[in-house]
Amino acid sequence: MMAKTHPSTWLTRWEPENEQFWESEGKRIAWRTLTITTISLVLSFATWFMMSAIVVRLPQVGFRFDTMQLFWLAAMPGLAGGSLRIIHAFLIPIFGTRHVISISTLLKLIPCVGIGIAVMTPETPFWVFLVLGLLAGFGGGDFSSHMPSTSVFFPKRLQGTALGIQAGIGNFGVSLAQFASPWIIGFAVIGTSQTLVKGGASSQVWLQNAALWYVPLLLLLGVLGWFSLRSVPVLASFKEQLDIFNNKHTWFCTITYVMTFGSFSGFSAAFPLLIKTLYGNFPGAPDPLTYAFLGPLVGSLARTGAGPISDKVGGGIMTHLSGIGLILCVAVMAFTGLLTPTSLDRFPYFVALMLLIFLLTGVGNASTFRQFPIIFSHSPRQGAGVIGWTAAVAAYGPFLFATLIGTVITRFGSPIPFFIGIGAYYIVATAINWWYYTRKGCEKPS
Repeated sequence: MMAKTHPSTWLTRWEPENEQFWESEGKRIAWRTLTITTISLVLSFATWFMMSAIVVRLPQVGFRFDTMQLFWLAAMPGLAGGSLRIIHAFLIPIFGTRHVISISTLLKLIPCVGIGIAVMTPETPFWVFLVLGLLAGFGGGDFSSHMPSTSVFFPKRLQGTALGIQAGIGNFGVSLAQFASPWIIGFAVIGTSQTLVKGGASSQVWLQNAALWYVPLLLLLGVLGWFSLRSVPVLASFKEQLDIFNNKHTWFCTITYVMTFGSFSGFSAAFPLLIKTLYGNFPGAPDPLTYAFLGPLVGSLARTGAGPISDKVGGGIMTHLSGIGLILCVAVMAFTGLLTPTSLDRFPYFVALMLLIFLLTGVGNASTFRQFPIIFSHSPRQGAGVIGWTAAVAAYGPFLFATLIGTVITRFGSPIPFFIGIGAYYIVATAINWWYYTRKGCEKPS
């Protein structure tokens, strides 16, 4: 009905599996949509993780927050992002790509402006930063609209590639936030400067730039999306979409995606503070943001590259290999002293192992998204819904990882118990993937 009522928003015909339609008309629309929404998704991830880059600078410019408070600030965008993704998982069939993507892009202006104002005043209370951290979750929420949208624009044979490209390039937003922040705060754009004290030396910085530089980009993408995007008429009410929860594979897919994307997003949020907490008190301590952006960068590259590979060899086996690798990595991390260093000598090994973890999560992120449409091949709408739902739950990774790591460090003095616990979870998730989706004779080969 909406397709007839709003022809400027809803496409009147969409048959991506029809080769003639795809070549003559569908391909052009699908790739144009993917381009615009992927650039928008880069900004979504960047604004979602901008707080993780900013918090390591707050004590250096005069904010008196303790370690646990800093971990809480890094965690809040994850709490909001995961909750908003649950809502976003159901929005595309109701409102369509054009409205959801455009409006959600413009909503991210609120936390960017708010954080930009807050960091200019060292007297800004902790609770204000908590609220702004929650609002930064706008950037994490709309991923669960981007993925279902993309899945319905492409034929099954290209879904793994398209989802891998969008999610992989979108994930670069995490690295963008952590890489650009140290550079962009170094010169005046708007507002007053702050005095940054590090290692006894002081310098002038404009920390507000780390949030405000997204404002013109968000405005541009929001307007471009409104005038350029159209929506596929895959219409379903909220109640109709709830049928995915009656299928056990919805929950199994959720468990495996928490292993992959939950770890990617969780470690992305916690990595800067882990470097600061574990290695920041030694003479000549490294700047966390010099290294932290490398993790999300490696994971994003891996996700982009692993999409086509998963299309060829199968997502199930790639997820299985990713899970085994993650189990081994966290075991080495927990039992070789890298989390209880006595000098900076172990820092290169810590960073190298963390980068390997990010690499494996990137591969798993691509392979799981290749699996889900196949597991739910009987219903493309359900497949898109499961992609949105699993992405929503996994988006709690920054909240869970940051708060749990902060709590464990506060109570036990090191994050070793956390790494042991997450290793046990990886074993369970990998076993589920093997039994239902990978082994010979499994229920849903994918």
